[in-house]
Amino acid sequence: MKLIVRCLFVLTAFGISHGTAVRAELPPEIRVVTYNIHHGAGTDGKLDLKRIATLINAEKPDLVGLNEVDQGCRRSQGIDEPAELARLTGMTHIFEKNIDHDSGIYGNAILSRLPIVRHENHKLPSDYKGEQRGALEVEVGDEDDSLLFICTHLDFRPNDHERMESIKTIEDLAAKRAGKPMILVGDLNATPESRVMQTFAQNWGRSNSEPAFTFPAANPNKQIDYIQFRPAAEWEVVETRVLDEPVASDHRGMMAVLRRKSSIK
Repeated sequence: MKLIVRCLFVLTAFGISHGTAVRAELPPEIRVVTYNIHHGAGTDGKLDLKRIATLINAEKPDLVGLNEVDQGCRRSQGIDEPAELARLTGMTHIFEKNIDHDSGIYGNAILSRLPIVRHENHKLPSDYKGEQRGALEVEVGDEDDSLLFICTHLDFRPNDHERMESIKTIEDLAAKRAGKPMILVGDLNATPESRVMQTFAQNWGRSNSEPAFTFPAANPNKQIDYIQFRPAAEWEVVETRVLDEPVASDHRGMMAVLRRKSSIK
């Protein structure tokens, strides 16, 4: 009987999700990374997921949002990239397809060291055939204390119509979860002064107040990758920075440490 109770305690204390041990309750500070990994192909033309994982591991994140992730595509040697990155980082992965691509599938992925309660992929409005985009949502924590983590990758074209329509979908999603703490990350293909980011700023806080250049990786001169949160007044930014890696992808990753004010005693 004692052994059974002890086992139940261990499972409750750490949580089990997709076979990976994770913390069962949310820490007061959440370490977040966002990274458009360009399917693991670097600016040197080499496909190398190990250097992506090494960069992630160095930040010891709780949650990671990844854009441009392949699963079974010929260009990435048929690798199940979400599963491989989960193996290399020791984190749980959630991956959702947005499009079929190159004999495989392609979309966003999330890595989590926190217990995953549920997940859902939301299709975003699409102006272009064959380029469906999505917002991948996971809820982490437990029934008593959870937050939503959303990873998305918005359209890149100069006309911002699709991006603006995508914000409406994301806002509808957020409204349905009103009162729940949320973090949104990803390649938004918009600069800080753009109409897109000014619209986001109406309801979302941002980890950096000054532009943090993330693209192009070799010599970044603009920010298009972001870590955002809401309700804005309920979060405090402890630290944020662009990751110093110019080769592993065509973007640089970004990290932030966010503290929920309700956790401050």
